[in-house]
This record gives sequence, C-alpha cells and structure tokens, in this order.
Amino acid sequence: MRKINRAVKIRIYPNKEQITQIEKTIGCSRFLYNRMLADKIRHYQEEKKMLKNTPAGYKKEYPWLKEVDSLALANVQLNLEGAFRKFFREPGVGFPHYKSKKHSRKSYTTNMVNGNICLQDRFLKLPKMQPVKIKLHRMIPEGWKLKSVTVSREPSGKYFASLLFDCENQTAEKRQAEKFLGMDFAMHGMCVFSTGERAGYPMFYRNAEKKLAREQRKLSRCEKGSRNYQKQKKKVALYHEKIKNQRKDFQHKLSHSLAEDYDAVCVEDLNLKGIAGGLHFGKGIQDNGYGQFLSMLGYKLEERGKYLIKVDRYFASSKICSVCGHKKKELALSERIYLCECGNRMDRDVNAAVNILKEGKRIYKKCA
Repeated sequence: MRKINRAVKIRIYPNKEQITQIEKTIGCSRFLYNRMLADKIRHYQEEKKMLKNTPAGYKKEYPWLKEVDSLALANVQLNLEGAFRKFFREPGVGFPHYKSKKHSRKSYTTNMVNGNICLQDRFLKLPKMQPVKIKLHRMIPEGWKLKSVTVSREPSGKYFASLLFDCENQTAEKRQAEKFLGMDFAMHGMCVFSTGERAGYPMFYRNAEKKLAREQRKLSRCEKGSRNYQKQKKKVALYHEKIKNQRKDFQHKLSHSLAEDYDAVCVEDLNLKGIAGGLHFGKGIQDNGYGQFLSMLGYKLEERGKYLIKVDRYFASSKICSVCGHKKKELALSERIYLCECGNRMDRDVNAAVNILKEGKRIYKKCA
C-alpha cells in the first residue's frame, strides 16, 4: 500500500521564553530568504548564472543565525529553490518576491531528524526549546510517522503547529456510482443542488460587516504603534478569525454530509478569480469560499472511493432548458427565473444544477 501525507493542525501555548525563540526563528527565516533571494538576483545580473547559495554560508557573517533551528533555515533554501522552479515552469505565477515583515505569513518549518521532535500527551518537543504545551483535539493513529512541523502565528496572536505525518493510504477503492448530485455555484447561499435545495450558507462576513467596520474605524483613530492600537488591531484580527472559523466549520459539515450521501457530485469547473475580478463580485465570492469548499468535498469523496465530476466551464448550463433541451441565445444575469417555450418555469440556478447533473452523468458513462 502506497504512503501518503496527512496533516493535523493543533493549538500550542508557548510561554514567554518559547515565544521569543519562535519569533526569533520566524524572523531569521524571513531575513535569510530575502538575503538569499537578493544575492541570487545580484549574481545573475553580474554573471548570468544562478548562484547556488546555502544557509551555512551566511552564519559567519551573521552569527545570530546559529541561535535558531538549522533545519528551519535549510527549509528556507528549499522553499526559495521551489519558488524559482515554479517560476521557470509556470511564468504566470510570477518571479519570487521578498517576504514582508508586516504582511507575509508568520511561520517556519522544521523536520524530524534523530528524534529532535517529540509528540507527547500534552506537550510538543521542538528543537532549541523546552516542550511546548499543546491542545491535542484528536488521537494520532498508530503507525503514523511524524515528518515535519510548521509553527505559525495568526494575526490574532494565537500560535499553531501543523504536524505532517507519513501514513498508509486508507482511501477506499473506486466503486460504481449510483447516486448522483448536480451542484451549481450561487452568489447567495454558496451553491444550489439539482434536488432544488440550497446550501443555506449564512454569509458570515456579510452579517458581521457592520460590526467589523465599526472596529476598523476605531483602529484608524488609534495612534500607530501605541498600546491601544495593538489592542484594537488584535480585536479586529479576532473578528476576522471568527468569520474564517465559522466558514470552515460550515463547509466541513456540508462537504462531509454530501460525501456520505452521494456516490458522485457533479460541479462546474469555474474560474472563480475571473468572476470575482471581471464581474466585481469579489467580496461575495470570498465570503462564500466556494473554491475551498470544492477542495474539501474533493478529498472527502476520494477517501470514500467516490467521484467529484467537473463539467467544462464553457458548458451552457444556465441557458439550456433542463426539460426539453432548448438553448437560449441570450440570458441576462438579472433573469433569476428560467422560462422556456415548453412551459418549464423554474429557478435559474436549479435549472443549471440539473443540467450539470445530466452532463456529469454523461461524462461518467463516457469515462467508465
């Protein structure tokens, strides 16, 4: 049986000394990444060759780099090389850019080598520090081998550790699909099903928008860098974190329910970035988190040996009548009820979901 990677994210509660060490490691990792990137750019401009620099070459010039975990610095090199490989393979992703002290993700990754990381009942032993108190919300199955740990700090000031395990693939074998469901993206409620039901997403960001705007105004009136500014900044970050957690909780529950009830779910392969930018629906689409929901649904279906069938984005699901198959030449976005010459009258999104279901079944039969 082939091996796969599984990650478990847990909350950690470091003391003052441990926080200092974590922040120092995050800072050193960011500094080294920027310095190595700058040297690569300069060397290429002068020699027209790529510089092969390593973290060890900087420790003599910057001795304080020795105070942090060397494996965290080694991962900086791997991340930078990976960024360059991705750029040369897919130029559209953009040239590697410098990590900002204010806006970049606050994290570092260290690897398991000779037992330097140890997971106990209520503690996590990390290199260069005493065991850190943790909250382990689920038991780690036997046979899972710890590979690496990514320590991160959220804008709200909370610390987390993402534990990456090497384990056997428990994915069920693919089976014959009998129960199908069509699903269409919707601005309100996240998605609509071919059964006529809606997901009923509560629009957490929209509901909290007024309260959040009030807290943002309070923050803008505070003097930058003051104690009140830091307190208010943390308060705003906590509001955003709550919205993010509510969204993830709803999506996990819904995706689990669909993965349990259906053998195959048919969806449209939408360009959500294009819709958000081109049609000025950015806020609504980001609040829905539809892309994140599809990725959750995809891996949950795969684990159960089921299917996520993606229909081509250019398939005219909204314009085709789901009863007679007649295709309209034009259909304005403001028309929310689909009316057909055959007498069919139904919600536009439900009609699209039924068409996606039919097309998904056709794709499944063709590939089976």
